[in-house]
Amino acid sequence: MDEIELARIAGGTVTLHDARRMLRWSVDLEPFEIGVFPVTEEQLAELLDVPSVHPRRPAVEVSWLRAIRFCNAASEWEGLDPAYGFDGEDVTWHVDADGYRLPTEAEWELACRAGSTGATYGPLHEVAWTSADGVSSPQNVGAKLPNLNGLFDILGNVWEWCWDLLDPARYDSYRVFRGGGFADDAFSVRAGTRRGGAPRMSHEDVGFRLARGAMDGQDAAQGWSAAVDRERASIDGPLPSGWTPRR
Repeated sequence: MDEIELARIAGGTVTLHDARRMLRWSVDLEPFEIGVFPVTEEQLAELLDVPSVHPRRPAVEVSWLRAIRFCNAASEWEGLDPAYGFDGEDVTWHVDADGYRLPTEAEWELACRAGSTGATYGPLHEVAWTSADGVSSPQNVGAKLPNLNGLFDILGNVWEWCWDLLDPARYDSYRVFRGGGFADDAFSVRAGTRRGGAPRMSHEDVGFRLARGAMDGQDAAQGWSAAVDRERASIDGPLPSGWTPRR
């Protein structure tokens, strides 16, 4: 398989927000690694035996569940312990495994910001493919400037799946994607913007980036906690109009 290049992130503190609940909180992160580029069509094709029309473009039309399976396939290819276990479509993250995985959104945001405190880590026309470029599809990775962590295309080009649930009380099993895409206006292509989709859904502007880093403990790591997910999913009474029905 085409080599997966990783950058070492030293760890640190990042502030996250939940706009619906009007909450902000800080997360302390241990060191981890994250992909220098999004996973490309070529890499996806080599492991999952799917067509690759544009080898150096980010892989898109990839559901969250397929991204999870790619992580395990890449781990097995390199002889690493797979990070995920499956019970049907229920996925468990073995946080002590050294294999490839999706970043938590806290990891993603810390890696994206690279020490910056603004909405972006540089002028968007220099670092990100957005609607201002007038392109109609994802572009080859690495054509814009990287951030100070050496990461390319972490803003713009394609959104990137993360491990975390978006808002389980409102959207049930929807997972977060971050970063903005080639068709998005500047308002969406920001380090703090959160969107998401159902784990079986695929989108023409959503791909993913790999991470690695084994942690001590169980069911909690790097700003994510299964217990907090259960708490976030709890809501008394019927769902308000327009919320996703829980199954």
